[in-house]
Amino acid sequence: MNGDKWTLVTPDMYLRALGETLQMLGVALAFGSILGVVLGAVLALTRRGGVLQNAPVNAVLATVVNLIRSLPFIILLVAILPFTRLLVGTSIGVWAAIVPLTVMVAPYIGRLVENSLLEVPAGVVEAARSMGATPLQIFWRFLLPEARGSLILAITIATVGLIDATAMAGVVGAGGIGDLALSYGYERYDGFAMVITCVTLIVLVQAIQLSGSALARRYRRR
Repeated sequence: MNGDKWTLVTPDMYLRALGETLQMLGVALAFGSILGVVLGAVLALTRRGGVLQNAPVNAVLATVVNLIRSLPFIILLVAILPFTRLLVGTSIGVWAAIVPLTVMVAPYIGRLVENSLLEVPAGVVEAARSMGATPLQIFWRFLLPEARGSLILAITIATVGLIDATAMAGVVGAGGIGDLALSYGYERYDGFAMVITCVTLIVLVQAIQLSGSALARRYRRR
C-alpha cells in the first residue's frame, strides 16, 4: 500500500470485479446447463437398459466427458485458447473466459444430470412405456418432472464449482473477484482486498447454496 492509503481497491474496482464475476458465472452457467442437460440426457437414455440403448454412442460420449473432466481448469483454459479465439474473436477478457468455463462445466453438469435421471424409479419409465409414450415424451414428461428436485441440487453444486473456476480467469485477463484477490490481496499484500473478496465469495456461495437447497425441497417429489 502507498502512503496513508489502507487499501488499493476502490469501490469502482470492486463493483467492476463483481460484475465480471457475475457475468462469467451467469453466461457460462446458462450455456453449460443447456449443454449439460443434453449430455446427461443422452448418457442416461443410451446406457445399457436405457430407453434409447446405444452402446457405441454412450461409450464415445462418456469418454469425451471423462476426458474433459480429467483436465484441471487452468490447463483446459490454456489448451483451448485457439478454439476460444476462433469462437469469440479474442483470447483475453470476460468472453475469453466464458468459453473454457462453459466447456468445463457442461460435462460436469452432464454427469450430475445423468445421475439425477438414473435416480428416478424404473417403475416410472415402465408406466410411461405402457401408456405408449415415445422416448422424448418419457424424458420430457416423466423423467424430468420426477428428477427436478435432484436436478436443482445438481445445478447448485455445479454453480458453486463454477465460482471456484472464475477465480482463475485472470489468466486470460477476465478480471473478476478472484483476480482482485490475487492481484491486490496476494501480490500487493493488500489485506483489506483479500478480506472483502473472500467475504464476497463466501456470501455468494452461501446464497446460491441456500437458494438451491430451498428450491430443491420445494420441488422434490415424495
